[in-house]
Amino acid sequence: MNDVLWQPSKAHIQATRMDAFRLEVNRRFNLTLADYGELHRWSIEQRAAFWQTLADTFAVRWHQPATEVLSEGPQMPDAGWFGGATLNVAEHLLRRRDGQPALIVVREDGERRVISHAELAAQVAGLQRSFKACGIGVGDRVAACMPNTWQTLVAMLACTSLGAIWSCSSPEFGTHGIIDRFGQIEPKLLMVCAGYPYAGKSIDQVDKINEVLAQLPSLEQLLVVPYTRPHSRSDEFHSNARISLWDDFYQPGGEPQFTPLPFDHPLYILYSSGTTGVPKCIVHSAGGVLLQHLKEHGLHNDLGPDDVLFYYTTCGWMMWNWLVSGLAVGTTLVLYDGSPFHPAPERLLDLIDSERITAFGTSAKYLAALEHAHVQPRLSHRLNTLKLLLSTGSPLSPESYDYVYREFKADLCLASMSGGTDICSCFVIGNPVLPVRRGEIQCKSLGMAVEVWDDDGHALIGAKGELVCTRHFPAMPLGFWNDPQGERFRAAYFSQFPGVWAQGDYAEQTPTGGMLIHGRSDAVLNPGGVRIGTAEIYRQVEKIDEVLESVAIGQRWQNDVRVVLFVRLQEGVVLDEVLQARIRQEIRSNTTPRHVPAVIAAVNDIPRTISGKIVELAIRNVVHGEPVKNTDALANPEALEQFRDRPELRDQA
Repeated sequence: MNDVLWQPSKAHIQATRMDAFRLEVNRRFNLTLADYGELHRWSIEQRAAFWQTLADTFAVRWHQPATEVLSEGPQMPDAGWFGGATLNVAEHLLRRRDGQPALIVVREDGERRVISHAELAAQVAGLQRSFKACGIGVGDRVAACMPNTWQTLVAMLACTSLGAIWSCSSPEFGTHGIIDRFGQIEPKLLMVCAGYPYAGKSIDQVDKINEVLAQLPSLEQLLVVPYTRPHSRSDEFHSNARISLWDDFYQPGGEPQFTPLPFDHPLYILYSSGTTGVPKCIVHSAGGVLLQHLKEHGLHNDLGPDDVLFYYTTCGWMMWNWLVSGLAVGTTLVLYDGSPFHPAPERLLDLIDSERITAFGTSAKYLAALEHAHVQPRLSHRLNTLKLLLSTGSPLSPESYDYVYREFKADLCLASMSGGTDICSCFVIGNPVLPVRRGEIQCKSLGMAVEVWDDDGHALIGAKGELVCTRHFPAMPLGFWNDPQGERFRAAYFSQFPGVWAQGDYAEQTPTGGMLIHGRSDAVLNPGGVRIGTAEIYRQVEKIDEVLESVAIGQRWQNDVRVVLFVRLQEGVVLDEVLQARIRQEIRSNTTPRHVPAVIAAVNDIPRTISGKIVELAIRNVVHGEPVKNTDALANPEALEQFRDRPELRDQA
């Protein structure tokens, strides 16, 4: 696993913001930190100094400076960051005010709009006045069920500039998925689109919105963006709240104002996937998100005012919140709304050339799909501006690393990263000063005391265990909404190892400092009592051309657990004994006999969350005849039926 696929040159390293930061730390504290490993250790041991230096490096605008950077209790979670300080996140995202593009907004059907930094500020100022006029202020919740377009971002900035709390979902969510989220936080204002495009169709939202409105009695204002229904009327929507169309609600212009807020003021409410019950409402702090995203974009991604950042995401995934923070380092954002494969698999790749993207973000699933479709970007696209390829959502297989360097370009930093909605950021991440090794995430993020532990709390290197974070960090969430004593919050992250954050990922640290994620801990398979990460199996199955994707679960069987593998095959391919034998041989040859599935079965779809994650637990529940508590959190809940009452799972020993 130590094959180096990309090695930054000395000149490249010296030109990075990461290396400049190391030198600044050395100068400021009279140190001789020689490399990233030493810088990371210092960032953990001297947390207050690290986060203060980071804030200074990116010129965080304090309305009131902190009286103390870090105040820690005896164990996590008990820390106060930048006590006494006030700031406003929207002010940082709107810092740049020139005529260069802030946003390049592209829709699936080709509609395109460019909004400059100056124009973006004027748009926010106009909507801010309208929000104020309908009573939006500090602590109010503003919810949106919107596509990834400019109005969504303008609304988020207007909301957070006033100290209101922003919470967003995606139009693909079903009625109950939206109510399960927004019903808990009782928004004062709800912003919706009347229709949105996907895969060549315009999908009408009016009936669904009316179903949602019936379940939000506390709503005071509905704001409707017609979007793909240009002739929408306000009287189509039924609510006791005031109802306004976007063009009637505000007029852009003027200068935005920024309410000074405490460092730990709530900024965002994000949601757990909700596949095991009602989604948890995770509350994130303004200062924590800002500092963490400045670090990740400015240092780990090496982005600045000359860069163009794209990430394929919906507004219901934390990667949208992460993407828009690119504005804080002056970067131009490309917002894309629609299917990534319409009208062809190359749709997003076209954006790299047409919009001169320097950092292209996507999912591991997307890269695997490109490879299965035999797309060769180096032959079909120029890619001359591309310097960074970002991947998250699920573990990136070693074969996908090979594909990127073979079929994209050789001089490219491939930065796989992993974190979560839980922290709205990353624990492990890419790095412009380190080599890229096949199948490995490059490093632990600065300031994040990440380790891999066994069940007894001993740190592991070169062996699999639980991903933990052993020291406080500013992006730790404030808690869950409607959890005043913090009991559910502590149970979610601190019950396995008291005083230590357990992320719920099954991981491995390599001797070179790289990281591997082997899947979610709660989806780990236990045949014969041996723990197996599902990603270990997926990496092998992805090598089989006939298989588009797969999902593995553990089925209770004869007082033990056996591995069951479901595969979605290329069109026209049959799962015969020959193909099953090839799959088993590939797994056995590259893992262990315990990884080899006892049963392999074909399905024509695999259920996923709205953000694209495979729902292994929901499939396991269906196989065992147990209820799936919240199918509305799924993009394709009908796919679950294929896993119910399978004869293969009754008859085979």
